[in-house]
Amino acid sequence: MIAVLSGGTGTPKLLWGMKEVLNDFLVVVNTAEDIWISGNRICPDIDSVIYVLSDLIDTDKWWGVRNDTFTTHKMLKMLGLDEGMMVGDKDRATHILRSELLRKGYSLLKATEKLKDSFGISQDIFPMCNEDVSTYILTERGEMHFQEFWVKNRGEPEVIGVEFRGVERARIPDEVISALNSADAVLIGPSNPVTSIGPILAVDGYKELLRKKKVVAISPIIGNQPFSGPAGKFMSALGFEVSPSGVAEMYRDFIDILVIDNRDNCWLDFADVVKANTIMKKKEDAIKLSEFVIEVI
Repeated sequence: MIAVLSGGTGTPKLLWGMKEVLNDFLVVVNTAEDIWISGNRICPDIDSVIYVLSDLIDTDKWWGVRNDTFTTHKMLKMLGLDEGMMVGDKDRATHILRSELLRKGYSLLKATEKLKDSFGISQDIFPMCNEDVSTYILTERGEMHFQEFWVKNRGEPEVIGVEFRGVERARIPDEVISALNSADAVLIGPSNPVTSIGPILAVDGYKELLRKKKVVAISPIIGNQPFSGPAGKFMSALGFEVSPSGVAEMYRDFIDILVIDNRDNCWLDFADVVKANTIMKKKEDAIKLSEFVIEVI
């Protein structure tokens, strides 16, 4: 059993291939980018994992449902409600069901379990915690929720710092502790190390659990550039070098092996380094990288 720590985009791409070569894995997902929109709880990273494991994800955008429509979103905008992000009609159905379950008293973990079962997914998908945690980006224009920074402001403001608000109240669910204790290894996917993986690690207890496990991490940085997204800005703001070695430094306390791209070079005195093609432009790339990582583990 392999436990995968996931955010959005990078790790779902890997799971796209992993589900073709391995059934025995589980996913623990970042929830610090969650937000309420139009009365519904949106969990972007959880939904990306659900959609990729159910073969529904839009592989052009790597979020949302393939061939979705936006009729409700457009109608709301015409009526004067700007939701701040594009929410598809089929995607919205997921948010409505989740929100109804939460209002009925389900925990986020139990609501996620219900959703993944409804989508016919056999692998366990766990939120990092049940409590509300929110990533706020401190910028030259003031502080803003991650979604406001990335969607509304297109990631343009200069970043001063990053805060995970509410994380001091967060607890690892018992089901996740049991699952991680049973796992043979933990794979940290190639998601943003600051805002995708960082909130998971900030929850009290995760680092201690990882220190007991074999941990393999895939760098989402090639050279000094992230595959996508604002990881570089965030790493620089926190004082980390934008490089594979900078990623490894963020995981220094528990990492055993760092996977970097064939084009890169990196030497670490606290972990082994192996090379592979880490750019996943098509499913075959994701399958080959998954096979490589499984062999390494």
